[in-house]
This record gives sequence, structure tokens and C-alpha cells, in this order.
Amino acid sequence: MEKNIHEDCGVAMIRLLKPLEYYQEKYGTWMYALNKLYLMMEKQHNRGQEGAGMASVKLDSEPGNEYMFRERAEGKNAVAEIFANVHKHYKNLSQEQLSDVSFAKTNLPFAGDLYMGHLRYSTTGKSGLSYVHPFLRRNNWKAKNLCMCGNFNMTNIGDVFEILTEQGQCPRIYSDTNILLELMGHRLDREVERNFVDAQKLGLEKRAITNYIEENVQMSNVLKTTMQHFDGGYVICG
Repeated sequence: MEKNIHEDCGVAMIRLLKPLEYYQEKYGTWMYALNKLYLMMEKQHNRGQEGAGMASVKLDSEPGNEYMFRERAEGKNAVAEIFANVHKHYKNLSQEQLSDVSFAKTNLPFAGDLYMGHLRYSTTGKSGLSYVHPFLRRNNWKAKNLCMCGNFNMTNIGDVFEILTEQGQCPRIYSDTNILLELMGHRLDREVERNFVDAQKLGLEKRAITNYIEENVQMSNVLKTTMQHFDGGYVICG
């Protein structure tokens, strides 16, 4: 254990348990969680000396509509910058449109059910926007998407990198977060495949298989098989 106390990255996460209509009616705005995320990140402003990022996920979007959104920025004023960029999407809307929850859920970015924020305070010496969380792994199959951020220090990154390459992967970036994302993504794919086989055995087809997978994916399986190789301390949101 380190003897000296020092700053690390900061993280924040909000998962709404009620529909956006509830927050519009009770608080006068569906942006309740978005506003709370800003306050939670500002409370940790001292940790975001190099950059900050935030993401939002819509859990029930229809095909053809984006459902994962992200903003990132570098510098000491990154928190204010990313939220200013988010609100630029709404500046030309009427008050009626801003108060229309159905319109927001269908048409507006960051009108989501899950929010996460990250304040970067590098402990590795590496810098740049590509190192600012949250990180995304996109796929046309909803169950294979990942959005994550964290405050951690992988102390055996070399060993884990070797495990990835032995599996046949060729990581583009040598960093603990990228390696975590790719390894977790690999294990998520395997979990989806396991459920796909189970769904076929039940006689399900097409959309019914997709629904079965989304309802039965066990993230605990993904985490157990991913984290077994890691040394270090971890706080991860996703």
C-alpha cells in the first residue's frame, strides 16, 4: 500500500429508476439526472486537472436511433466545457419542445436513462483526449455494447496485455483502460454467444433470440472472467 495520499481520477454514475416523465412532472425537467451529474462532477473538480468526460445511454431506443452519447474535453475547465457542448444541442429548441419528454427521448442526445462522468487525473504520465473516459465499444447488437469509466491502476498491465495477444487480439493502444475495455468486450461476446446457443435450444428465432440475450446476459460472468487476471485497485462504472 502506498504511504503517501495523492489525487486520483474521479467518477460519478446515475441510473434512473423511473421514466423521464416522472422527473419532468416532479422537478419540471427531464434533465434532472443530467443536472445532478454536473453537480457530482463539480464536487470532484480537483480531480479533473487534465480532462473530463461524460456519457449517456438510452436503454429503450428504437432501431435507427442513436442511444450512446459521449462528450470529452481536456484542460482544467473540461467539466464546464463538456456540459456546455451538451446544452448546445438544445439551444434552438422551443420551451414546448424541451418540455416534451417523448420528443426528447426520440430526438435529443443525452436524454437517457443512465449517466456517467469521469475526471481524469493521470497517474501514468500519459495524456491526450484518447485517454479521457468514458470509453465506448460499439456494436449493432445492443447486448455487445460497452460504455465504461473508472478510477484504477492496473499494476500488471504487461501480463494482461500478453493474455490479450495470446488470444489473437491486436490492441491498438497500450493502456490499462483500453486493455480492460477490450478484454471485457471479448468476455461479453462470449457471454452473448452462450445465451445465443441457449436461445436456439429453446427454439427461439430472430428478434426473440435478441430479446432473450438482452434479458439473460449476466454481467457477473463477464466481470468474473475478466478481472481474474488483474492486480491493482479498481472502481469501475458501466
